[in-house]
Amino acid sequence: MTTENDTARKSRFERIGKKLDEEIGGATRKLDAESDRMINYLNDEVVPAIRQGSSRALRTAAEQLTRLAEFMERNRRGK
Repeated sequence: MTTENDTARKSRFERIGKKLDEEIGGATRKLDAESDRMINYLNDEVVPAIRQGSSRALRTAAEQLTRLAEFMERNRRGK
């Protein structure tokens, strides 16, 4: 009887572990994609504009970084 309970408990924890792993993996993939998008944005849009002396580009970068920080906070809190 104890063996059956142990097996059931172990199985339940394995399912919970797999689900948690999937959720964390999904959040990690989203964060990686968002980070890549931000890096590309900075390289393609912000850097050239800054080189032209544009303060507007810095403000845009600040807005994008704020959005990234908000995205990271939402994912850390579990939405």
